Amino acid sequence: MAAFHEGEIALQAQAGVDKRLAEVGSRVIRDHMPDQHREFFAQLPFVVLGSLDESGQPWASVLAGAPGFAHSPQPRRLRIAGGQGLRAGASIGLLGIEAHTRRRNRMNGVVDTVDEHGLEIAVRQSFGNCPKYIQPREASFVPDAPPPGPVRTMDTLDEEALQLVRASDTFFIATSHPAAAADGVAAHGVDVSHRGGPPGFVAAAPGELRVADYPGNNYFNTLGNLLLQPRCGLLFIDYASGTTLHIAARGQVERTPGARELVLQVEKARYTPHALPLRWR
Repeated sequence: MAAFHEGEIALQAQAGVDKRLAEVGSRVIRDHMPDQHREFFAQLPFVVLGSLDESGQPWASVLAGAPGFAHSPQPRRLRIAGGQGLRAGASIGLLGIEAHTRRRNRMNGVVDTVDEHGLEIAVRQSFGNCPKYIQPREASFVPDAPPPGPVRTMDTLDEEALQLVRASDTFFIATSHPAAAADGVAAHGVDVSHRGGPPGFVAAAPGELRVADYPGNNYFNTLGNLLLQPRCGLLFIDYASGTTLHIAARGQVERTPGARELVLQVEKARYTPHALPLRWR
């Protein structure tokens, strides 16, 4: 079974790497988690989740807990304490990231079971990512963190939200294949990815964000999804306070000579003070 779908392959062809990745795809993107990935997820205090709501809108969010809250009982399964808002059969993407060691691993799959203890995910794709553009900071779970403040929703970004975006050196983006909720093809899932750069690498206006697309591993997971399905979900985090900004957007890639730019049109947003029981140093 192909490791990449038609959107990813089209962009790989533009970059001249499609033949190489067709040959190595099944080796770099596995249908199970190798032991080092299983051990990695078990040591993390949080994971980033990509999921779809009932309308098919992708969202990027965070699940957090004391290390061990995510663990892999077998190579094709990952259990997570929490996340009961998801339903069995839902396609999801997971990103495990340990910024202070600049490690990140991806896992895309399907929610197999949901119970009072959390959820279990059936692994469809598991692969590592390079350490580029990861800003080093160490996360800790804070069980007695203050409760979240009042949620503020908006159709375009207000000044406080704009300040958070413009100061950010990192954000996360959830995307999906159009058939993510309809078929069982491993490459047709939900994906969540890290984007990083120097503070200010995201140019922000109330209704639009622009992000230079830096060279990466040439898998084009995010951009390949956006080529087929422009809806996406963004997550920005204030690492001092745990405040979050979730944005529902529509994304497209604009090409300029020798470069690409990701253009994101804001459709709605949610700003939550002190949302996460995590702090970073």
